[in-house]
Amino acid sequence: MKRNPWAWVPTLYVAEGLPNVIVMTVAVVMYMQLGLSDTDIALYTSWLGLPWVIKPLWSPFVDIYKTKRWWVLAMQLLLGSSLAGVAFTLNTAFWFQATMFCFFLMAFSSATHDIAADGFYMIELNDSQQAWFVGIRNTSYRIAVILGKGLLVPAAGMLQLIFRDQKAFTWSLVFYGLAGLFLALWLYHGFIMPKPENDRRNTQSAREVASTVGRMLSTFFTKLPWHQMLAALFFILLYRFPEALLSKMTETFLLRPNSAGGLGLTPMEYGLANGTVGLIGLLLGGIVGGMLASRDGLRRWLWPMVCAITLPDIVYVYLSYAMPSHIFIVSACLFIEQFGYGFGFTALTLYMLYFSQGDFKTSHYAICTGLSYLGLMLPGMVSGYLKDAVGYRSFFLIVMACCIITFIVAWFLDIDPEFGKKSREESD
Repeated sequence: MKRNPWAWVPTLYVAEGLPNVIVMTVAVVMYMQLGLSDTDIALYTSWLGLPWVIKPLWSPFVDIYKTKRWWVLAMQLLLGSSLAGVAFTLNTAFWFQATMFCFFLMAFSSATHDIAADGFYMIELNDSQQAWFVGIRNTSYRIAVILGKGLLVPAAGMLQLIFRDQKAFTWSLVFYGLAGLFLALWLYHGFIMPKPENDRRNTQSAREVASTVGRMLSTFFTKLPWHQMLAALFFILLYRFPEALLSKMTETFLLRPNSAGGLGLTPMEYGLANGTVGLIGLLLGGIVGGMLASRDGLRRWLWPMVCAITLPDIVYVYLSYAMPSHIFIVSACLFIEQFGYGFGFTALTLYMLYFSQGDFKTSHYAICTGLSYLGLMLPGMVSGYLKDAVGYRSFFLIVMACCIITFIVAWFLDIDPEFGKKSREESD
């Protein structure tokens, strides 16, 4: 039975985006409030990105067993269970080990949900519908990010005012609420998601799939001459190196008190500055970057994008030295930095599409995204140790020095000048 895509596409991609922001951002804030050092926060929460790094390796096996619809519903139920697990164990003596286990289960379930949801989207919708709803799914994903940063952290802050700063208890209430939300999404999608006739499990055996994966991997690493291949891999891995160092520490910097070198924002101010204004900057930067690259090609805008993703990081040097107390100034700085990141990230996205052309295009793009996640995960693991060793001010200066890495890996790229440009027919 056919269903109107409006009934399930937006909610499906909210369900896809919310666990990611919970694991990668909200968990950082929660652990900071519960007393962990930045060294521990960065090390342990960075490990949670591993399922997104390696998901291309098990994505073929999602095709073998059951249907995409079954995987979507099973993972949403598992996500709800892992959220409830976080809530239940927060007030126990072994809360850290238990919540880390639940977060890792959540990350694995979310990565698998990504695979199944994207596959279901392509199976159920025809080409024109996929093109029409691509903006809707991306917007829904971003709405989930706003919910995570802009609502969950302020909600925990408001509950802490009501319950007299009982942080573990208030965070458990937040996660019980999230578990209820995912239970509702599971029930809703179980009723509303269609059952496409072509949503069947792959008839290949596990051995045949493994053989296909082997061919896919071998062709990935032989796409280019060895020197161009090295340049491509280093670019995908290291293009976001400064941002990888920043990603965990900016969250703690904004919320830690002045006495610890942070800005001391309240959870509500954090939700406004980082979860709303900053995210608007990120979205606008991505839109502008896409428009300019489609007009003039990636090669024309590569260096402006390299500058955009690195140089605005200097706002954190300013914030750490000036320590402004006005939320407008903080929000403006985060808007500038996030706009630059959104604009600059377009270069990485387009280059991964450029690199993935040819056989196994979808699988090769998935490997590229996994390598890109790895490039975020590894520097993120040591960022807290580095920050604790030198302090926020020196840490942000080191991040600015590391921007040279982005310029170096971009220098060796070889890109077709015509890639990314709209054809005359598309423009007409």
